[in-house]
Amino acid sequence: MAQSRISADLRRQRGAALLLLLAVASVGFGALLIGVFGRSNVERIREQRTQALLAQASDALVGFAGTHGRLPRPAISATDGREQATPCADEAACSGFLPWVTLGVDGADSWGKRLRYSATPLYTNAPIQRLSAVATKRVQTRSGNGTLRYEVGQEQCLIYAQCAPAVVYSQGRNNLGTSVAGLPQANGARNNIDEIGNDLATTGFIRRPASSEPAVPGGPFDDLLVAVPLPTLYERMAAARTLP
Repeated sequence: MAQSRISADLRRQRGAALLLLLAVASVGFGALLIGVFGRSNVERIREQRTQALLAQASDALVGFAGTHGRLPRPAISATDGREQATPCADEAACSGFLPWVTLGVDGADSWGKRLRYSATPLYTNAPIQRLSAVATKRVQTRSGNGTLRYEVGQEQCLIYAQCAPAVVYSQGRNNLGTSVAGLPQANGARNNIDEIGNDLATTGFIRRPASSEPAVPGGPFDDLLVAVPLPTLYERMAAARTLP
């Protein structure tokens, strides 16, 4: 009888230990799932918020043009969100940071980087000469086989085949960009030629699905970009009577 009780006690102890082990494993697995899917959900929310900020910035740019008869020039710097005081001498001078203070919008994306902005110089001077001004910003994407094709504009922007007057974009979570403190972020990727292209661009930009794979055409990419539509700009300015 004593031996039977001892055996039963041992079985109960083994069972309790097994249950405890399963409980600990379940908690650990649950924490892992929360960590993985929680982070994924957070990044998805950040991306959605940044897309909303870009849409708001685009609308603010159009609203500014409706009031002032022109688009604003880029910000003075990453830490001074007022627009530059002097006219843009060329496309490079009209490419920089979104003038968030002048526009009254948030100037940073969800990862703490300043939103970038590039405008056609002629469209930052009032009055805009609708019959002769050519919008110069082109946006390409990549087809399924990786080849580039135009989403906005074409190889040559012409008065009868216009491109976009401006673009505003985020450089995403990873690689490149400038923090709100004015500190540049290093490029930590390999072969991210599309991101590097956007970082240096003045007229030609890339917008495509995100990827972390160095082997895909264009390399790793997480930039988010919105082009200001020229018809929308003209419609808003015409309604406000600021377009000749």
